[in-house]
Amino acid sequence: MNTASLVQQVHETGYCVLTDVIPTDAVASVCADVLAVDPAHNRPDAPALRGAVSGLINHTQSFAPYLADTRLLALTTALLGKHVRVSYTSTIISYPGADRLQWHADWPFNQGNAGHMDAPYPDILAHLTSIWMLTDFTVENGATLIVPGSHKANNNPTGHNGVDKMAPHPDEIQMTGKAGSVMVMDSRMWHATPRNVSGQIRAGLAIRWAPWWLNLDVLMPGSDERARMVDEVQEAKDNQVPAVEPQVFSGLPAAVQPLFRHWTRGRGNWPI
Repeated sequence: MNTASLVQQVHETGYCVLTDVIPTDAVASVCADVLAVDPAHNRPDAPALRGAVSGLINHTQSFAPYLADTRLLALTTALLGKHVRVSYTSTIISYPGADRLQWHADWPFNQGNAGHMDAPYPDILAHLTSIWMLTDFTVENGATLIVPGSHKANNNPTGHNGVDKMAPHPDEIQMTGKAGSVMVMDSRMWHATPRNVSGQIRAGLAIRWAPWWLNLDVLMPGSDERARMVDEVQEAKDNQVPAVEPQVFSGLPAAVQPLFRHWTRGRGNWPI
């Protein structure tokens, strides 16, 4: 599909899928690098048998070149503007036996996260979430569940909208796919991770994208927004993204650096 068709699909259904963003002959190596990071850096609040390493770009850059995939950049810039930025990189690993997780939308629409946008939401695409499949995503190993069209709702189950967070949804579909594929969705989309009933690890990445105008500083440790909206009130779930280390940034491919320059240590004195 061309970019215009993919953009239309995201606007209408909330998502689209790009295949072979990471080539078949490279995805196993990227997956191994990501899995090697998880044990030492997994978030302490990660659910049991789940791997979530926020600020993954600081720990491995093996996936970084593929952020400059021409189809992916064309799509994200068409949806969010030419100054699109990466706002979040994390593992999303489901180990055998991992239980089902609840329906939610991603920041800034998750009402449990600090610095969220209050519902009811305006009908505007303000953030994208991409799910990168580093192993095949199957029904058995817990491929992501989504509710197509739910991005048009003005609230989601994290906002006590009357939907059972843990119950099957009549309109849900499961996003199975081959390793190397990337699902791109409006971050308002309701999604959940089902139980992993296989004997295999389901490994993936969550990489989010923001337009230039979306204030990300509530996610930045040490920022004033974070101090007033998280540290001083402690009313919502912490949701932080560590700054990109200078040596990591300098080693990124030239085409990828513009996606991260806003999130580097010393960013106020650009260039580093």
